[in-house]
Amino acid sequence: MKYRITHTTYYHYSQVVGLCQNEARLLVRDFWRQQCLSSYFEIHPLPFDMRERIDYFGNRVAYFSIQQPHTHLEVTAINEVTINRPTVQWLTASQFSWEQVVQQFLAMPAIGGYPTSSDLAHNPQIEIKTSTEEFMAARYFLLDSPMITTSASLAEYALASFTPNRPILEAVQDLMTRIFTEFTYAPSSTTIATPLSDVLLYRRGVCQDFAHLAIGCLRSFGLAARYVSGYVETQPPTGQARLVGADASHAWFAVYVPLLGWIDFDPTNNKIPSDQHITLAWGRDYTDVTPLKGIALGGGRHSLTVAVDVLRLV
Repeated sequence: MKYRITHTTYYHYSQVVGLCQNEARLLVRDFWRQQCLSSYFEIHPLPFDMRERIDYFGNRVAYFSIQQPHTHLEVTAINEVTINRPTVQWLTASQFSWEQVVQQFLAMPAIGGYPTSSDLAHNPQIEIKTSTEEFMAARYFLLDSPMITTSASLAEYALASFTPNRPILEAVQDLMTRIFTEFTYAPSSTTIATPLSDVLLYRRGVCQDFAHLAIGCLRSFGLAARYVSGYVETQPPTGQARLVGADASHAWFAVYVPLLGWIDFDPTNNKIPSDQHITLAWGRDYTDVTPLKGIALGGGRHSLTVAVDVLRLV
């Protein structure tokens, strides 16, 4: 599938801004599931300085500054991307239990060949071996992060999904489905600053909250999970319900599985992302992938408007 994504952010200030410096994570990244065909910005007023870098997680980050007085700022990112539909049926691709994966993280990383599914069937206690580089990179996502702190309450909520010896992907899918069915999507119920404990208590929130909740549950069990930002196509097939998250940024999570790598799950829509999800960036939580942030000198109060259009190209 090919898509063109147009993401416009508009700030209007009550007073003049004399200088602003900004960072944008609004350019799609390349990886095995998607290829960026083109990407560029349209920014008004015109930036005095603009450059791109790659951050710690491999995300594309654009820095720009505006050094002329202005009372509005309009930032539009246009991306064209090809999304590849996975050929693997993830839920049956790995028979590793979640305990085996946790045990591997607890042990020292080993270098060696991977066991096959048939090996595992004959010996369920077989050690899962992975490369040092891949394993160490995944271990970073076991740790608490600014917006996600592991807790007994998160582990308790996830306990019903993580029954003994359950295959890891089956357990994670069950957790995703429970969040989808037991929590209410309510855009006005939370803000960026709402703590995860409140989301769990009141059982409502938005895609960011549900992704954080799932990640907190997984990390509380000793599993590596990361936050993914992006978009979801919202043109439904005839007769099917419209996906939540239309015309807006979207968020979901991914879990690390030996042999397979990172597998995405979307608890807001109870879907395993395929060719309708476009990835912008990933990190420990929302703070690592904020679409647009910066500082401004002056400006007074401001209003913010965001418009997103995800168009499938023929």
